[in-house]
Amino acid sequence: MAREYFIGLISGTSSDGVDAVLMEFVPTPKLRASHFLAYPDTLRAELLEFAAAHYRDDAIDQLGRLDRELGKLFAQAAHDLLKQTGLPGTAIRAIGSHGQTVRHRPGGSDPFTLQIADPNIIAARTGIATVADFRRRDLALGGEGAPLVPAFHRAALADRDETRAVVNIGGIANLTLLPARDGTVSGFDTGPGNLLMDLWSREHLQASHDESGAFAASGKVSTALLAELLSDGYFRRPPPKSTGRETFNRAWLQRGLARHPLPAADVMATLCELTARTVADAVIGCTPQVVRVLLCGGGTHNLTLVKRLGTLLPDCKLGTTAGCGVPPDWVEAAAFAWLARETLAGRPGNLPAVTGARAPTILGGIYPA
Repeated sequence: MAREYFIGLISGTSSDGVDAVLMEFVPTPKLRASHFLAYPDTLRAELLEFAAAHYRDDAIDQLGRLDRELGKLFAQAAHDLLKQTGLPGTAIRAIGSHGQTVRHRPGGSDPFTLQIADPNIIAARTGIATVADFRRRDLALGGEGAPLVPAFHRAALADRDETRAVVNIGGIANLTLLPARDGTVSGFDTGPGNLLMDLWSREHLQASHDESGAFAASGKVSTALLAELLSDGYFRRPPPKSTGRETFNRAWLQRGLARHPLPAADVMATLCELTARTVADAVIGCTPQVVRVLLCGGGTHNLTLVKRLGTLLPDCKLGTTAGCGVPPDWVEAAAFAWLARETLAGRPGNLPAVTGARAPTILGGIYPA
């Protein structure tokens, strides 16, 4: 069978840059190369401002400008990746670009989700067919439009003889249940992953994140603040469900802090515990019982968080996706390379049991080279 190469591009909830991967399918997926292109500080600040719930009179102009600038950066990330590998663009079947989410509101009477990074620019600048706008077709069929990575998790990380959970800890944390013996895959967003901890790091450490979870480890968990945060109705909602900055943000945290003022280190410890507790509760609530938990995403580098998960999940074998051949930092980008392949093959990419859509469907739009 001929080898096929696809590129996957994504920027997650943390909005810090573009993850780019080169995937080879023969036909099983194999990661061949990876690259990270950081956003310029000014662009990242503008993105975070736009993603907040404050609109200016020039919001549409700002959206158009951000869409274009991100398109250029995503194309540059693909160029950089190809330069690193030495492969010509003609060797790549397609790019799967998730883009950058600026709003995700799947609930209510007019649900919508919006990802930007103009795929027309990506296709024009790379000369490679680009598949993008993956989430809205699922939404059109009544789904949440998220999470979409569980189908890739099934293809790349499932084991017929062992029930596994894949936990991606990005800005938002999500869980995929992969039952043994080809059982029905399920999954949902569990709540905040690194999002609130990174926000707190920027405010109090002047750093993008809490390196290795050291600041969290120096503090003490506040049971009062933790209980306040855990009382949010999102955690009690049954799946399907997905979330983002629209729910979990600085204003959300401030409402809890107003009633429970704490030293900065104790707040970080409590935010770390919030992520650990909500992820662990989701795993423990899985049926059938999970044997192995595979972690991926930036949260795998937070040693305090990983240690707490090990304590809260003593009956599970805890590791990362690296043990299955997919480096944990690149799982989501790999997923969108895989989803682009499914789209070009005319195969559905969503899992209705996960998103709540009425039916499986082919995802995304194709932008020819």
